[in-house]
Amino acid sequence: MPDFCAAFGCSNERNTKTKEQGITFHRFPKDHVKRQTWTLALRRRDFVPNDRSVVCSSHFKAEDFDRTGQTTRLREGVVPSVFVFSDQLYKVGATGKLPHKKLLQSVQMFMFSHQRTFSSQPHLTLPFFQDHQYALDPVKVKKKLTEAQEMVEELQRDLRNAKDRERRHKRTMKSLIEDLKCTKRRSDCCQQDHKKAHNLQLSENEGTPGSTDIKSVCGKDSVHA
Repeated sequence: MPDFCAAFGCSNERNTKTKEQGITFHRFPKDHVKRQTWTLALRRRDFVPNDRSVVCSSHFKAEDFDRTGQTTRLREGVVPSVFVFSDQLYKVGATGKLPHKKLLQSVQMFMFSHQRTFSSQPHLTLPFFQDHQYALDPVKVKKKLTEAQEMVEELQRDLRNAKDRERRHKRTMKSLIEDLKCTKRRSDCCQQDHKKAHNLQLSENEGTPGSTDIKSVCGKDSVHA
């Protein structure tokens, strides 16, 4: 079964032609929150993605991709944000409302510009408009977009906080390791002092003549004989 892009107004299909054009297809995240974020960004009423649902690379910004390896991958946390309706269906003025007549004209122009695509793939025409009848209400669309943006911002804050906690933990761990090393060095010094003092005591008990001045390795005490 071919993979079609789930984005509004997009007819890209995973095939040889799109591969030659450099178009890649990316499945919805498995994480529930991230998948919901993608779904809201698509603005499709009653659309529920499955494990095979994909969005093509045309709906992501250039900086959203990691192309360092042989396979083009999406960077962590990116959300599809490039859509046809951003320019044609939802040019809302300062009042936040679009006159019905102008909106209808925009829809007609959009349908005309994509007529060849729909004609070549008639099985896509009916589901396409059934899924997007609500697109004539820009208020609802704006609300969903705002919710999606808020969710993305919240996820980004969580990610930044997690990275900050990780850095703090690393600094704390490094400090503890240094303290342990210092404690071990002091312990070794004390053991050496104790051993030398013990040997000196044995020498005195055996009546060894002479005077010996032993300086503490730690530099704190001295033993005189």
